[in-house]
Amino acid sequence: MKIVIFDMDGTLIDSKKDITLSINHIRNLHYNLPPLEESFVVEAINQGVRNLPKLFYETEVYEESDRAVFEVHYKEQCTKNPYLYDGVHETLHKLKEADVKLSVATNAPTIFAQTMLSHLEVDHLFDVIIGADKVSASKPSPEMIHEILNHYRYDKSRDLAWMVGDNSKDIQSAQNANIDALFATWGFSPETEHEKIVQTPHEILSIVL
Repeated sequence: MKIVIFDMDGTLIDSKKDITLSINHIRNLHYNLPPLEESFVVEAINQGVRNLPKLFYETEVYEESDRAVFEVHYKEQCTKNPYLYDGVHETLHKLKEADVKLSVATNAPTIFAQTMLSHLEVDHLFDVIIGADKVSASKPSPEMIHEILNHYRYDKSRDLAWMVGDNSKDIQSAQNANIDALFATWGFSPETEHEKIVQTPHEILSIVL
């Protein structure tokens, strides 16, 4: 059995416009702050160690009221502008046709992942879609990957598994789970120092199939 686990934001889909719009909604509504640029938001999200409340809202603590309003706004906003990166749709279908097992492990809440992937009409291709709200620790913890591998009854002596992501946290989570990792250079992060790099989604096919 072959298993490919995908990160979502910055790997399968470009969602930065809607994420930024929802953050800016909170900035304006609760803090009377000017809007942030998409590039700043993406860079902040992809930092290894960061205080997002400070970066996004100039506060040390992410208030529950901010979280609640953000989630309501983003639930409506998240399907307005996301799109699959070039080559993702074809790659997913070719993997599925080859009987490769596909799942998603994202640090976003599961409901947003399901909503966006359903909107983009690819949710049915994945056996498991799991977000950080379903585990005790998000990536780089291997917990989400372990959940997915357990779903497939993965046996390292018999099966092959890869994690595909655009962030060092994705790569670290794969390493922590003792599976292979492929770093996607088309995503949100400019990193290139990883051991195994894919420049386009189609390159995944030559590695997995």
